[in-house]
Amino acid sequence: MVNPLTSISPLDGRYNKAVEELTEYFSEPALMYYRIKVEIEYLIALGDEKGIKELPAFSKTEQVKLRNIYKNFNSTAAQKVKDIEEITNHDVKAVEYYLQGRLKKSLHPWIHFALTSEDVNNLSYSLMWQDGLNQVYLPALKTVNKELKKLARKYKNVSMLALTHGQPATPTSLGKEFAVFAGRLQRQLQHIKSHRLLGKLSGATGTWAAHVTAYPNINWISFSKRFVKSLGLEPNLITTQIESNDSLAESYHNLIRVNTILLDFCRDIWLYISRGVFGQKTKSGEVGSSTMPHKVNPIQFENAEGNLGIANAYLSHLAQTLPVSRMQRDLSGSTIIRNQGVPVAHSLLACKNIVKGIDRLTVNRKKIREELDNHWEVLAEAIQTTLRKSGDRLPYERLKNLTRGQKITQEDIQAFVQSLDLPKKEKQTLLDLTPENYTGLAARIVEEMP
Repeated sequence: MVNPLTSISPLDGRYNKAVEELTEYFSEPALMYYRIKVEIEYLIALGDEKGIKELPAFSKTEQVKLRNIYKNFNSTAAQKVKDIEEITNHDVKAVEYYLQGRLKKSLHPWIHFALTSEDVNNLSYSLMWQDGLNQVYLPALKTVNKELKKLARKYKNVSMLALTHGQPATPTSLGKEFAVFAGRLQRQLQHIKSHRLLGKLSGATGTWAAHVTAYPNINWISFSKRFVKSLGLEPNLITTQIESNDSLAESYHNLIRVNTILLDFCRDIWLYISRGVFGQKTKSGEVGSSTMPHKVNPIQFENAEGNLGIANAYLSHLAQTLPVSRMQRDLSGSTIIRNQGVPVAHSLLACKNIVKGIDRLTVNRKKIREELDNHWEVLAEAIQTTLRKSGDRLPYERLKNLTRGQKITQEDIQAFVQSLDLPKKEKQTLLDLTPENYTGLAARIVEEMP
């Protein structure tokens, strides 16, 4: 058992409690579990194939007993597999020998029948990835999105200064800015949920040669289609020894896009905190700085940012490397795919820290109003647009001369508007504008969130 205190990886040490729920899907025993599941389900499927007279179909009772081998797989069983591997120096063969120890001798020839290790591995790794995302990662990501939507609705009418290029631009609403991130995440959630992983079961180099040699009259292509679909994957019938991993790479890229959005969010929140728009709730006994007692640092968002970066580095390497193989197979892919749970764990950590960070946020409405009151020049857009409507040939230039690089007050803006040759109604509309109410459809946009 890994000692969290002496672990090399912070995932197994410092952050163990936060990510331990992923061990069910991405640990070494988890890989054994999925390999055994594939082997057992394949054995049952062979028994159901009428063209294989030497292997009678398993009864429902027998099927239950067979499936209990992987359903009841535990740490003791995992250690037995590991002990066998010490002798075989081959992890998939160790699973085969483990199953031989659990099954009657008449079934031994049918365990791993005509398969290559990659038939078992590609299915196992895809199932691990799929289950880990669905059971642990996606619920955490949905929680983040739920919190963003709550904030969007809560603050949809709170006007604030928007910045482009780090400079005062035009007003927006705080809620609308949260809605932007919620909308982006919702789209990626749909991509993840709709994406289908591929799987192959076609022998040593993807030709079913051994299968056909043993049973030439069986339609092995149809058999493989049915089997892969029964596991919840989409069949890939045209492969080398390995399933090409294109669909896995696509899924990795799905997570990269999510993490990039979350990274963007964390950096924006960091800047809002730095700017004073947001404050943070203090916790009794918590230390912000070892030497500056006044500080309340945005540590949750910074921690999330770091974990998102690590996750994307792993995911990028996985996505770039796994679909590439020398000829029909080499070991570079199998070496790195064992790490696919690592970026999920870092992504999970990020999601959990973002939720914690959001929970600590407070809105500094005074600061927000002060920023708006100090930047009446943001109304220049509205004024020059109205001038364009009235036929003015140089509206942009007139407002540029008035406002660019200048400290503009309410009085300056209103005096300029009063000087304009505009219909009374349109002039009054401009005079009624303030940085706080010049938010367009910002509040309504929030209601358009999916």
